[in-house]
Amino acid sequence: MAGDAREQQGRPAPSMTRRLVQLAAGLALFGISMALMIAAGLGASAWDVLHQGLSRTTGISLGLVVTGTGVLVLLAWFPLKVRPGIGTVCNILAVGLVADRTLALLPAQLDGAAVRTVLLLSGIVLNALATGLYVGAGLGPGPRDGLMTGLARHRLSLRTARTGIELTVLLAGWLLGGTVGIGTVLFAAAIGPLTQPALRRFTLDH
Repeated sequence: MAGDAREQQGRPAPSMTRRLVQLAAGLALFGISMALMIAAGLGASAWDVLHQGLSRTTGISLGLVVTGTGVLVLLAWFPLKVRPGIGTVCNILAVGLVADRTLALLPAQLDGAAVRTVLLLSGIVLNALATGLYVGAGLGPGPRDGLMTGLARHRLSLRTARTGIELTVLLAGWLLGGTVGIGTVLFAAAIGPLTQPALRRFTLDH
């Protein structure tokens, strides 16, 4: 019925190829955005503070930490009865790899507050765009997003679940040596308003 309605309106359902291309673009940009914020050294998202702290503590590359953390978070989905999608698996496999490759291309030391600020702001904007692309593809949320929505289904509001998780990982990351700074505050304040229009623009009809 839904497909017939679409055809009558001249809006065929998006093809799987289009969804996969959009997913791939979103995940690549997400990894790049993560690397830009980390390289800026001014603080990043709560999860990336944790990733950075774990990387510094263990000596494992940031990308491998992102991948390993994604796998562990995915395991937490099962008692919450949340089903992963192909996008979830691709998120785990791709984002950390792209982040590591991007960091390898950036200078180890960045001089000047202006350069750091540009990297930080570019990372935040790209992160919002990337989220709109990969979530809008409709092939499954990232492991961290799925954890929040899964908890929200079990008598927790989405805001409570997200706030609780992000404060926990932020504190853990800071204790492990991750960088908390103005970038952390800017990301928390700006990512919601920036992501909303990106989701409206890139969410594909099912």
